[in-house]
Amino acid sequence: MLSRIAESLFWIGRYVERADDTARLLDVHLQIILEDPWASEDLACRSLLTVMDRPTPATGLVGRETVLDLLAYDRFAPTSIAGSLTSARENARRAREILSTDLWESLNATWNGLPGQMRPVRAHDYFTWVRERAAMVNGLVDSVTARDDTWRFLVLGRSIERADMTARLLTTRALAGAAGPGWTTLLRSCGAYESFLRVHRATVSEERAAGYLLLDRQFPRSVVFALNTAEAMLLELDPVLDFSRVDEARREIGLVRSSLEYRPLLDIVDHLPEEMERVQRACSAASDAIRGRYFPADLTTHWIGEAL
Repeated sequence: MLSRIAESLFWIGRYVERADDTARLLDVHLQIILEDPWASEDLACRSLLTVMDRPTPATGLVGRETVLDLLAYDRFAPTSIAGSLTSARENARRAREILSTDLWESLNATWNGLPGQMRPVRAHDYFTWVRERAAMVNGLVDSVTARDDTWRFLVLGRSIERADMTARLLTTRALAGAAGPGWTTLLRSCGAYESFLRVHRATVSEERAAGYLLLDRQFPRSVVFALNTAEAMLLELDPVLDFSRVDEARREIGLVRSSLEYRPLLDIVDHLPEEMERVQRACSAASDAIRGRYFPADLTTHWIGEAL
């Protein structure tokens, strides 16, 4: 597969997942601000922008409108919902010759429908639409794409982004403390509440909920599930085991995954922000290693990739 095509597929997976997860995170964040009159909106919004690696204004109050402008509606920032969907469609256009018609039309229809969905009366309606469109795209990836390298690069990008964004979601909960979203709200935002109850059949507690979103090997949005999937895709892309040449991306992902899986859960929960930062750094390092190996810089120019 051509380097430019592989890179396009990788970023389609990442950008669609980023739009989905950012919508989930913002929905929870705004719900808490509306429901808690004692919460400091400025502090909460600045913390969220910091978690999302967006610069915060040095002066003045930062409110929900600022957050929505930067993380939901900015079509020129690849870290925002609108920017992610725009970049996903642009990468799909560049890889049009190998994408299925259904997948291309879904991405293109999402991009065409974006202007009419932005800035509704209720931001929740926008987030719901984004989540539904992302679910449709991901459903088509899994239902009409042959299990070849096309599918592997799409799923690889999606898995790395999902691990990173779930880590950010958990970070916002840890940093906000009692003023942040409850664990039930967090589980619902990930679509995990019902499956969590089937597993634990008990009251939602910090240890159980954090453990489920971090370590459950059967829930697709858990950090460990996403990291395991990314490892599996990398192994299928390079099935020859050469111990003299370890895949750097697999090394980064494997180290952080094993650190989460084989340590006491309470130790991780007690240091959740630091542990989730490690996950984010590992995902970033793995992405850089994938770029260096499969998408050589001298072969791809003027690309819609990650903002530097």
